[in-house]
Amino acid sequence: MRQYQIAVVIGSLRRDSFNRKLADSVAKLAPREFSLQQVRIDDLPLYNQDDEENPAESVKRFRNEIRAAHGLLFVTPEYNRSIPGVLKNAIDHGSRPYSRSAWSGKPAGVIGASIGVIGTALAQQHLRSILSCLNVPTLGQPEVYIHVKDGFFDESGNIGADSTQFLQKWMDRYVEWIKKHAA
Repeated sequence: MRQYQIAVVIGSLRRDSFNRKLADSVAKLAPREFSLQQVRIDDLPLYNQDDEENPAESVKRFRNEIRAAHGLLFVTPEYNRSIPGVLKNAIDHGSRPYSRSAWSGKPAGVIGASIGVIGTALAQQHLRSILSCLNVPTLGQPEVYIHVKDGFFDESGNIGADSTQFLQKWMDRYVEWIKKHAA
């Protein structure tokens, strides 16, 4: 049975992040042959083209983790109707130097959670536009825009049965997508 390594990029640095909890919950729904590993982005310096030929060790590590993955999972909050700056910074580091993008051809899924009524719909649309430019085939349906209300996560960070059932359907489709597009 083929094993699939999935790089999980979480667009939030907050310790008690809803999106980190969502990523943890979704990882539990993956089949055994899928290993979802969260990649660190909190130690990446601000992207500066002057540093491309001599990147920081954290940038080298990050690019290597993305290159080693068979697929990607982006889990993002929505900040000011778009993606967080820390996520854009990570994307920029992975996409450079020009023509040596770590992202190119990696199949991806995009999900997110927010206390806002529309969840992370606009952030995901912006992220999908960026990923399209980077040659990242991205699962379009089903969409996951989680509106987090009190009680959505229990004390242990788990989600309820109805949400688990919904996310399991998404995971099943994501697994098909990765298997179809992973090189």
